[in-house]
Amino acid sequence: MDTILLRFLLSTIVVSFLIFMILLIKKLFHKHLTVKAHYHIWYFLFIPILASFVPWNDFHLGKGTQYLKSLLFFQKDTASKNDKNILDVSQASNTDLMHDFTVSVNKSTPDFVYHTIFTIWVIGMILFIGLAIYSLYQIYQMKKSATPVKNQRINELLELCKERVGIKRNIKLRENALITSPLTFGIFHPYIFLPRKTREALSLNELKYVFLHELHHHKNKDVFVNYIMLIVQIIHWFNPFVWVALKRMRIDRELACDASVLNLLDESGYIEYGHTIIRFVDKKYDRAYAQFAPGMGGTQKQIKQRIQRIAAFSGDSPLLKWKSKVICVVSGIFVLGITPITTVIASPDDMYHFSEKNTIYEDLSSYFNGYNGSFVLYDDAKGQYQIYNRDMSEQRVSPNSTYKIFSALFALESSVISTNNNEQVWDGNVQPYQEWNQDQNLSTALSHSVNWYFQNTDREIGRKHLQDYFHKVKYGNEDLSGNLDTYWMESSLKISPIEQVQLLHALEENKFGFKEENIQAVKQAILIDKQKNGQLFGKTGTGTINGKNVNGWFIGFVYKGEHRYYFAINIQDKDGHAKGSKAAEIAKQILHDKQIY
Repeated sequence: MDTILLRFLLSTIVVSFLIFMILLIKKLFHKHLTVKAHYHIWYFLFIPILASFVPWNDFHLGKGTQYLKSLLFFQKDTASKNDKNILDVSQASNTDLMHDFTVSVNKSTPDFVYHTIFTIWVIGMILFIGLAIYSLYQIYQMKKSATPVKNQRINELLELCKERVGIKRNIKLRENALITSPLTFGIFHPYIFLPRKTREALSLNELKYVFLHELHHHKNKDVFVNYIMLIVQIIHWFNPFVWVALKRMRIDRELACDASVLNLLDESGYIEYGHTIIRFVDKKYDRAYAQFAPGMGGTQKQIKQRIQRIAAFSGDSPLLKWKSKVICVVSGIFVLGITPITTVIASPDDMYHFSEKNTIYEDLSSYFNGYNGSFVLYDDAKGQYQIYNRDMSEQRVSPNSTYKIFSALFALESSVISTNNNEQVWDGNVQPYQEWNQDQNLSTALSHSVNWYFQNTDREIGRKHLQDYFHKVKYGNEDLSGNLDTYWMESSLKISPIEQVQLLHALEENKFGFKEENIQAVKQAILIDKQKNGQLFGKTGTGTINGKNVNGWFIGFVYKGEHRYYFAINIQDKDGHAKGSKAAEIAKQILHDKQIY
């Protein structure tokens, strides 16, 4: 939930920043933008909304965005001062690898706060969606009660105006007693509604101005834009900047429409057009349905502003049009440049999209005994996956201590430690487990999942080189933006069970080009058990938040003769019972029943 809210918070910041930038551009370049450009520049506000549907992560923007994330969270990397002494990593089988050595991550903000904020946001959206539905119902009622305009001269006038504006679509003309101002709506089946008394009160010349105005709304796709504006308003209903922006946008829309009409008239028609607009001043113009149906009318304040612009209107010079295009293009490049980055920064990257065809999905729910979990097995000989719980097998969660397999490998590859030189001296600070309160080597550090050992090696490698390694092996979401000491403990780094299995297989096959002796050293350090017909390698991981075990991992592989099997199990439990040792217990039972180990 906190990840979702973080993403939405960043989206809100981006939208608010864009609104500020648009207002600033309009202010600074007010005289260098055409009236239409003042309206069209608001379209940039919709880009962050549309960008959320684009799979930016497929464009491999990872390195840049991870760097920005690291700046966002202001993490500092410090080097370790521990000495390393010579010690062989080879060891006998070690069942300590399946024990739980975990440290609780304390979250200062309780989960109910996130859920409360999320609930308020959803309730607000539901209310605004309800208001939108009511507005559509009002329009539906107006359509039912409307009658076609049968006056032949008026219909001919509409056709002449359509030809002049450049519209070939069939637009239905209706009269209605429920409205006081002309309206236009309908994306696929467009309508123009006239107040019932308009035909009697206006001359044909004045009706011409009404038609030109409403037809330009259709030509400019303003009805469609209104729907996008509504989506923005529903999502960001709590943001006052959005309310201000949409209000300004509606005013600019009418000014742009007026300018389009005036461009078709000579100067003698400006005054008549202005007088026609004044006829539709309406104190109650801001009705609910107005968000779907732009029209010619407006409040007294809005009409006054439009009349002032009409009085001062002059055609756009070629230079002004050219300057408007340059300003809009530069602004558009800026917006398009920052949108993918901000979108990827805000993205939780919480799903891995698995597409292997040689996969069997099976029901292993009886093994999990109330836990939410998944199990992934890869049979190397058959090239086949066996998966329980497809959704959770693709869900990325924190790796916790299972990441230490690769942390150890990265330390070896970067020469921070070596197969014969990997001991670190305990600094005397009392640790939560007795096994941690002593000097460690690679074997004991992995067996007892000693946090401080791998925190030291990570600091010596440095965030930049670590990030390069995580990109090289494509480890989950590759996100090291969290604190360098805890990014793998219910923090930024996340990986799915399927990815865990794929990485173990790639490691065994040495598809990353690492030194063979380093791979063998890590494998030897995670050897759990030997039997006559096979060997079991693995590592547990437990995620603990505020003292509750909520995330349990066990990953590894089995040698059975010439066969190789790679597996990963993950269990989740909000009540505090999901831990690595329990995951290992379930996995061993499944492997036993499958006659693998």
